[in-house]
Amino acid sequence: MEEPSNQYTAQQDGRYDTVGSTATNVADGFTMVAVGDLLVTRPLTKGRHPGFAEIIEILHDADVTFGNIETSIFDIRSFKGSPQAEHGGAYVISLPELGPDLKAMGFKVVSRANNHSLDWGLEGMRETSRVLDQNGIVHAGAGENLAQAGAARFLETVRGRVALVSFASTYTPLSRAADPASEAPGRPGINVLRLARSIVVMPEMLECLRRLQIELPGFRPGRKGQSSVEIAGVTYKGGNKSGYSYEADPRDIADILRNVRRAKQFADFCIVTNHGHEPGNWSQEPPDYEQSLAHTLIDSGADAYVVHGPHQLRGIEIYRHRPVFYSLGNFIMEDLHTPVGADMFNAYGKDPRVDTDADVTVDEMAREFSDPIFYESVVAVSRFEQNQLAELRLYPIELGYSKRFADRGVPRLAPATEANVILERLQKLSEPFGTAIAIENDVGVIRLRPTMPS
Repeated sequence: MEEPSNQYTAQQDGRYDTVGSTATNVADGFTMVAVGDLLVTRPLTKGRHPGFAEIIEILHDADVTFGNIETSIFDIRSFKGSPQAEHGGAYVISLPELGPDLKAMGFKVVSRANNHSLDWGLEGMRETSRVLDQNGIVHAGAGENLAQAGAARFLETVRGRVALVSFASTYTPLSRAADPASEAPGRPGINVLRLARSIVVMPEMLECLRRLQIELPGFRPGRKGQSSVEIAGVTYKGGNKSGYSYEADPRDIADILRNVRRAKQFADFCIVTNHGHEPGNWSQEPPDYEQSLAHTLIDSGADAYVVHGPHQLRGIEIYRHRPVFYSLGNFIMEDLHTPVGADMFNAYGKDPRVDTDADVTVDEMAREFSDPIFYESVVAVSRFEQNQLAELRLYPIELGYSKRFADRGVPRLAPATEANVILERLQKLSEPFGTAIAIENDVGVIRLRPTMPS
């Protein structure tokens, strides 16, 4: 596949210096399980969820199991914070028992940088960190300043030390962490990748927008030959196909690449993850900047790049014998959160004196996630031999879309017919990246031939 035009800078010689290298350095048979979003409000391992035990077996049979924890964990009865005026689309909250339950499921590392990390403010972020720490779950992406939020966190395994670097391109503005500057202290929050979005339109439409710009009050002539038009804070540029285009902030890119470099210097295997909804939850294709960034991250030392956020599957690429997951969709969408906060009642026209938290959530999910496609995904199992990806197995899962609302969202292995529909869709989504996925006994399989070390 032709490399996108939006490029980033990385080390290209295969080595950083005398203390680290970009090479994978794990023992043969090292396995990584990766899943998408964990939208979960309560402990599940001891509940009545047919088929979930089979999923847990897959999660446990790995050296490292990763997911994106998209919630705050605390007890509302003793919580000292409050729901924020700015939230990630809903106030996602989980019971404290979720901490030990995630450990029981088999999760060893989780990402924290996402649009829900500060739904309940810094108090919610900090309490979630405490619960995860208490249960020995490694987490990255949130911290007391940008240096902490962007830093890698490490997991020791018998086949090698694993690093996790987490960032988010979709986030609430006030959740962005910052470092100290002069006398100003740092700001707690999450590690983000800022994106400048443009709307691509056909050349004739761009010319119409240019004429409109001139007629609007307050217009000031720009440079001659300017290739874009800005109206009311929205940038338009010409192209052959209408859509959205993104340009990543070079300072954020530099910080992320440095953190990946540092992570690999101190580890044998490096997982890098991005929580990004762009261009929208409706899209099955990644945004235009993503492939170039994925390649640069791997060139800089990442051994796997995992994107989550769009709530549905996107394609898979194998780059330099490393997996790139452009979205793993939802793993758990057990999203009957309570309490939801007054702002959510207002947003959905509900009255807290009459309606319930569940009424609000049902309305929200019906508007945003009514398509069964949001309840279909895969569990991805990557196995490495000779420090290269040897095999990737994709287990199709379904989250019970047809069930009663309070019971849906917990994964089980998809029945044969549905499994093949999911895998055939993933085959088509992966074709543009040159990835061939075989279907064997209702499981997707990618096998790679080993290459000689460079």
